[in-house]
Amino acid sequence: MNPKIAIIARVGAHKALAAAGLQPHHTEVYSTPYGDSRPVHWFRQGEIDFVVLSRHGEAGYEISAPFINARANLYALKALGVSKILAWVAPGSLRQEMAPGDLVAPHDVLDEGKGGPHTFYAGVGWGFIRHHPLFCPELRAAMLGALVDVPFTVHDRAVYVATTGPRLETAAEIRKFGLLGGDLVGQTLAPEVFLARELELCYTALTYVVNYAEGLLDRPYAPGVLFEGLATPAEIERVRAVEAAWPELIIRLLPALAGTSRRCPCPRLMERYRLRGDINDDWRTWVR
Repeated sequence: MNPKIAIIARVGAHKALAAAGLQPHHTEVYSTPYGDSRPVHWFRQGEIDFVVLSRHGEAGYEISAPFINARANLYALKALGVSKILAWVAPGSLRQEMAPGDLVAPHDVLDEGKGGPHTFYAGVGWGFIRHHPLFCPELRAAMLGALVDVPFTVHDRAVYVATTGPRLETAAEIRKFGLLGGDLVGQTLAPEVFLARELELCYTALTYVVNYAEGLLDRPYAPGVLFEGLATPAEIERVRAVEAAWPELIIRLLPALAGTSRRCPCPRLMERYRLRGDINDDWRTWVR
C-alpha cells in the first residue's frame, strides 16, 4: 500500500475515524534524521489509502505547538510516499463574521512567530522558494469544491496569523494583527506549511474557528473553563458540532483530494536547484 494523502490533525484524530467505522490497519512511529515522528495511522476508505497523524497527542493534548517536531513528521510522510497533505487546524478569529464553528480555508499566512526551525536547508545555498500561492492551488480548489453543501458556514479566504505560544496572544497583539490584515490567529500552520513546500508536497489547510481572539469582544475571564471564557457555552457547542462531523468531512474530502493531478507548481518548487546542479532527484540528500 502506498498512501498518497496524509491528514495532519489535532488530538486523537485516528480515534474519531475509528469511532466512525474506519479502523487503522497499521500504526507506526518512524525514525528520521530529526527524531521520531508522531505515530502515523494507516487507513483505507474505498480505494483510497491515506494516513493520519495527530500533531498534539494520541490520547490527549500532550505537546503544545512550539514543541511539535514538524520536520520529523513531514520527513516521515514524504518517505512513505505521501504527496498531498490536508492540515486540520483550530485557530481563533480576528473577525466577527468568522464565528466559532465556521470552516475557513486560509489562502495566506502572516508569520509573527518566534519558533522554528523553519527550514530543512540549514547552512546550504538552496531553499529560496516563492510562497505565493502558499497553499497548493489544486488541492485547495478541490477541497473547497467538496465543501459546497456542508451544513456549516465556509469561508474560502483568510490570512492566518501564526504565533508561537503556548501562551495566547494579548489584546494589543490581536489589534495589531487585525491592522495588518489578519483574519485568523493560531500556532500550528507555521512552520509546517513552509517545511512542506521545501519537500515539494502539495499542502492545504482547513480550519475551524474555536473562539474569538482576545479583545475582539468583551469576554470576562472565567477560570477553569476552555479558553478561560473567550468562547461562550453556545459557541463551544457549535465548535463541538464541527468536531463531531470531522470524520464525515474527511470522508467527503478524500475523493476530491485523491483526484487532483499535481500539475500545480508544488512538485517543482526546487527545480531551480536541480537545474543548477545543487541537488539531485533523491530528496533525502537535500536536507540537513
